[in-house]
Amino acid sequence: MKKELLIASALVTTLGAASVANAVTATMSGGHHTGIRGTDSDSSTTDSVAQVTQSSFTVSLSETTDGGVGIASSFMLANESTSGLQTAGLTLTFTDGSKLDVIKAGNAAAGHDVSVPGGAGEASITVTTTNKAQTGLDFFAEATAIGLEWHSAADFMADGLKVSASLSVDDNVAADSSVELESGWGVGATYVTSAGDTALTIGAGYADSEWKDSGTDPSSPSNGFHIGFSAVTGDLTIAAGFASGDKVATTPEVEIADNSVSKIGLKYVAGDVTISMGYTDAAGADSTTLGTAGSDDDAQEILDAGIAYAVASGVTANLGYKNVDSQDEGIAETSGGTSWYIGANMAF
Repeated sequence: MKKELLIASALVTTLGAASVANAVTATMSGGHHTGIRGTDSDSSTTDSVAQVTQSSFTVSLSETTDGGVGIASSFMLANESTSGLQTAGLTLTFTDGSKLDVIKAGNAAAGHDVSVPGGAGEASITVTTTNKAQTGLDFFAEATAIGLEWHSAADFMADGLKVSASLSVDDNVAADSSVELESGWGVGATYVTSAGDTALTIGAGYADSEWKDSGTDPSSPSNGFHIGFSAVTGDLTIAAGFASGDKVATTPEVEIADNSVSKIGLKYVAGDVTISMGYTDAAGADSTTLGTAGSDDDAQEILDAGIAYAVASGVTANLGYKNVDSQDEGIAETSGGTSWYIGANMAF
């Protein structure tokens, strides 16, 4: 019995020591949005006023080796656009300031698009599913989960310059009756400088990908570029961006050729109040027959604005407005409209 107690004691001590030695640093962050959203669709049958609730909770894990290399990852519990557990890959941070993302690394072009101000809160209008005009500056930047992305340290080859490059390969998911992303690569750069009292940021990226299909291969796989700038003078921010390229969408299976996106926005901070507005113009010719280019444009024209008020530390009251004009196959249609939102965001 004495021998068994000694063994048990040694085992507990060893496990306790191991758990302490192997413990990484964990931090938590997240947010909770709650409010009321109203929609006034161009099709009167879908007008509504409803509560909007979105929450997120993220745990970030990190540790540093004896050699000074940082190792980090994270996971998210959320009920926002995608519910359930969302996980990140691994990020290695080296002593020279450069980083390497491995597993679910993403596309380098997506990390360098300039943030253009828009509305506030959760004002939203959903257009018809057949309208495939892409409205984001990085709509073409895709990657499989099996890939790498390298980020340079700050001031790479020039003061204020950071660059990234990524590559992802086939994850062997079968195309079956639809298309599947086979591989993708991307590059991007951000340059920060000043001109008098103005802080200027310029961002650009390029990406390309290949797709596989059980039938006809897409004639215009996802590829394209974006470029944009942001100028901050005191409390005023003005930003603009442009993107152009092709896109393969999977739900439903569609090719979108020559899609272009233009964005411009401004933001002004007056004490605890932030006023913002933005404009987006996007259009692209889609085709439901892979290998055949579309002839008529889908399009979206979006105007959004908002006021955010910092009520307390981590608590923001939001008032938002959005108007969307939608065009499907070259014809104005009724899935656009206006939306308003009033609510609060609590972040930690």
